[in-house]
Amino acid sequence: MKNCHGKIMQWMPLVKCLLGIILLLGAAVLCGCQKEVDPVFQGYVEGEFVLVAAPLAGHLEVLTVQRGEYVAGGTPLFVLEQAQEQTAVEISERDLQRVKSRLDDLQKGQRPSELQELAARVEKAQAGLELARKEFERRQRLLETQTISVEEFERARTDSQRAKSALEEMQAVYATAKLGARSDTIAAAQAELAAARGRVEQARWALEQKTKTAPEAALVEDTFYRVGEFVPAGYPVVSLLPAANIKLRFFVPEPQLGTLSLGQAIAVSYDGSDGSLPATISFISTQAEYTPPVIFSRETRSKLVFMVEARPDPAVAKRLHPGQPVDIRLE
Repeated sequence: MKNCHGKIMQWMPLVKCLLGIILLLGAAVLCGCQKEVDPVFQGYVEGEFVLVAAPLAGHLEVLTVQRGEYVAGGTPLFVLEQAQEQTAVEISERDLQRVKSRLDDLQKGQRPSELQELAARVEKAQAGLELARKEFERRQRLLETQTISVEEFERARTDSQRAKSALEEMQAVYATAKLGARSDTIAAAQAELAAARGRVEQARWALEQKTKTAPEAALVEDTFYRVGEFVPAGYPVVSLLPAANIKLRFFVPEPQLGTLSLGQAIAVSYDGSDGSLPATISFISTQAEYTPPVIFSRETRSKLVFMVEARPDPAVAKRLHPGQPVDIRLE
């Protein structure tokens, strides 16, 4: 027994060394296996909703969509009461036509019948001048033969000059009548016309704002009013979720942050999914979600996590729902 015990004691150092080697090899194998396993991050789906509202208040007259419905771009969503806006458009259009007619009248000058009257008066003045000129020439010849007195000759010359002045005055009146109103009056009318057009555009804009359509294809996430209810100005009536506004949000520990980059492809899966779905990293936060003590040791740095966002393909996004948990695997 003493010999056996002595032999066992002799082999104990060798046994301990062999056990240590086996443990080291096992740890190395485990570390190698852990490195080969791809990290999977837990995340969730988030949506950026589009709240469709009218800038003007009014009762909800028509609601053409229901929540859960998928609508195409340009699909009518809702209509608010618009009787007041329609009346404003009609009044502003009539006012515009009135101002435009007044401007046209100012630019045309006087009426055709008035111009004809002035033209006749010009012809009459021309005939009077011709008669006075002939009478003056005849009196001039009689004065040379001393048949008439100088006073009669001067009277004929004065009549001729007066007829000439009358003709020039009528010609000026006729030319002014054809020109129309003065330039400053026309300028004022043109400014009034521009203001009237602005009022028409404003009234039409207000009328258009009472009817809203979908800006793009989207899911109707929710509706906030029923037909007949009063909607204050700027309050959303319909909430839309376009496929492009669906994103994935997950958190990555600090040691893996350096392996990520914008535009990097990732694989997404969720409960019930048929394999992995493609997505692309679109945002990497610069702020840590958890802050350890001021001195960042190697142990505390591993507790830092950073938020990362990714955008799935549009075809994939339609299959996801806000709040849904997902698994993220880096590719």
